[in-house]
Amino acid sequence: MSESLEELGRTIAGALGPMVTGFKVALGELTVTARAEAIVEVATFLRDDPRCLFGCIIDITAVDWPERDDRFDVVYHFLSPKRNRRIRAKVEASEVKPVPSIIGVFPGAGWYERETYDLYGVLFTGHPDMRRILTDYGFEGHPLRKDFPLTGFVEVRYDDELKRVVYDPVRLSQEFRNFDFLSPWEGIDYVLPGDEKAKPQ
Repeated sequence: MSESLEELGRTIAGALGPMVTGFKVALGELTVTARAEAIVEVATFLRDDPRCLFGCIIDITAVDWPERDDRFDVVYHFLSPKRNRRIRAKVEASEVKPVPSIIGVFPGAGWYERETYDLYGVLFTGHPDMRRILTDYGFEGHPLRKDFPLTGFVEVRYDDELKRVVYDPVRLSQEFRNFDFLSPWEGIDYVLPGDEKAKPQ
């Protein structure tokens, strides 16, 4: 299987030339790295070429690498039902460097691109409706970035008694606790309450 994925990677890289910057097979999956400005051409090739036929888009997401200049990897997952294969395509983007939308190739990519914008702040040019999709109106920031603060925000909920939307400070539902992580079968080295009643063995 990995040999055929290597061959497919070479085929894609050879056909698309400088639009593809590399490919890798790891853990039985093929990942193709492309230039951001060429993602529409790459997606079209993956969909239409008879050696690929990746006609189904599964997901678009991002990975945040805040130490890099182009801090985001935008990751596309495609499926070929005809060939029973999956492929991953990656491009690099930054907070100011947008990525072309692939809605013209895969109309189902619209919501995935909106989600990636909402949660990471990646901009997609040519998208007809680049609004937030998961966070609330007026939300500031992008919650899946690694530098997003974990406190100081409010959550929105509908209060049935007040019959309106209310804003509450974000609370963690479980308090922080200290655990000793010892197995009860291995025993512990301190006395538990009630142990003084047990007979010594």
